Amino acid sequence: MSTDPKTLYQEVILDHNKKPRNYGVLEHASHQAEGLNPLCGDHIHLALELRDGTVAAIAFHGESCAICKASASMMTVAVKGKRRDEAQTLIHEFVDMATGRADAGGGQAVGPHIGRLAVFSGIRELPMRVKCAILPWHTLQAALNAVATTSTEAGNDPLHMPLGDA
Repeated sequence: MSTDPKTLYQEVILDHNKKPRNYGVLEHASHQAEGLNPLCGDHIHLALELRDGTVAAIAFHGESCAICKASASMMTVAVKGKRRDEAQTLIHEFVDMATGRADAGGGQAVGPHIGRLAVFSGIRELPMRVKCAILPWHTLQAALNAVATTSTEAGNDPLHMPLGDA
């Protein structure tokens, strides 16, 4: 893998798009939600099984662009085995990073739990693609809070924030 951030981003997106992790249907889900991004046409279904407050299993499926699919794939890997509160923290750290509310260049620091997800930090420079990257995270937030459907355009979405024309 490359050390150039843009090349690394492209390699990770292509890898997770071609071979998404945790892609499929989860038979015995305790929580699930559907996520929509009307601008891009992304439409995903997310299901997870919380056992004793921990994400024991998680899966997603649907039709989405490469950025959304890669973000969902990496998200499922990142939250699997985490406690609910840790997953919630990661949701907020990722959305803050992707939307530019947190960055390494002078704003609020990128969350300490981001790890490999930092590959998405440059997405904030592509406003039309930010919503593709954050849709899985919106959907996870909805699932954890027993909200059946969410959208990157929903004004009542708990993670919603205006992103200009995106």
